Amino acid sequence: MRIALGENARMALDTLRENKLRSFLTVLGVVIGITALITVASILVGFYADVTVYLNDYGANTIWLFKVSPGINTSRMTAEQRNRKPLSYEDAQAIREQCPAVREVSVSIMKRIYDMNRQPIITARYKDKEVSGLEYSGSDIHYPDVYNIKTYIGRYFTEAEDLHSSDVAVIGYDLGKTFFPDDEAVDKIIYVEGFPYRVIGVFEHRKGQFFQNPPAEKMVLVPYHTYRKHHPADDEHFIGAMAAPGKMAEAKDEITAVLRRTRRLAYSAPDNFGMSSAQEIADQFKQITGSVALLTAVVSSIGLLVGGVGVMNIMLMSVTQRTREIGVRKAVGARRRDVIWQFLIEAVVLTGVGGIIGVLLGIGISLLINVFLPKLPSSVPLWAVLLAVIVSMTVGLFFGIYPAVKAARLDPVDALRYE
Repeated sequence: MRIALGENARMALDTLRENKLRSFLTVLGVVIGITALITVASILVGFYADVTVYLNDYGANTIWLFKVSPGINTSRMTAEQRNRKPLSYEDAQAIREQCPAVREVSVSIMKRIYDMNRQPIITARYKDKEVSGLEYSGSDIHYPDVYNIKTYIGRYFTEAEDLHSSDVAVIGYDLGKTFFPDDEAVDKIIYVEGFPYRVIGVFEHRKGQFFQNPPAEKMVLVPYHTYRKHHPADDEHFIGAMAAPGKMAEAKDEITAVLRRTRRLAYSAPDNFGMSSAQEIADQFKQITGSVALLTAVVSSIGLLVGGVGVMNIMLMSVTQRTREIGVRKAVGARRRDVIWQFLIEAVVLTGVGGIIGVLLGIGISLLINVFLPKLPSSVPLWAVLLAVIVSMTVGLFFGIYPAVKAARLDPVDALRYE
């Protein structure tokens, strides 16, 4: 059996070499379908891995709390969500005091958000340079611990600076590079919405290639009470709670109970606040990428279907051209199954080679993306390569059955007389 399979495979490869152009045009649909599959799979896998790294950099045990659920599935707020009472500084204090499974809590204050897709536009200025689209907020001294971030220049503000409402600020990495390319940011004065702040530190760059310029990289963070001094009417609070290791579920349950109590919700009333974590947002990304992958699979299957029909047509033509050869083989003792295996293996080899070409093209495109579009991460997964080759060979096996059976059914006498 091994000898027969090897011989049939060699015959199939000889046929490919003798008819290079015809063979390539035959499997062009397979090549296109596999190339698209590999390319999209590499982008989606790389993108998901990059998003996961970026989110986990904030702390895998960090729980994010807001008046609506933080995450990428949050679109425009409903009327009920816009009218929700914001979280408060007292809510954060209650979580810190009443939740044993929570290790630390940080609370931030900012302008009121009425639409997640249209957040307030904040502008910062240093001398003749101006940057808009900032994330401008006030926070307490626990921010670096909860969100797992450090300063690479200068320092974070102290509890005394917060209590005395000092006009100091720590800025994001990109904003620091824009205003102070020489890294001499400490003790410089910047203006945010007309208020002067002395820069005391610059946050380090967050992990993740795709998120090289998120709002957090252009942030201006000032002490909580400093922000309240300049913006007494602002009351939108965002709370971060760091759960103790292995106690994420307990921490969420405790936080839910505390917030429902502080916000005076009836037993049967739904939550009027949102809760999320890095893993939950990563899962949302996974759902989106899964939908894109499904769509890609459908589009790729069309190419594979076209390629399979082409293979069947070429194999039928090959049966006609090689009728005398089939007659000779059957006359010298070849059985029906031998003829079937001969043509099936030829079809499988044909589409398998097309699949390998598609894989190589997909890998090449992935490498080019990493070179020319470094912000769009791309990584070819091994499972996609194996799946692509198996699918391409399965296409040849399926669409090669009819021509192989037709060849096997030929009468040897009639086949030998065929002109």
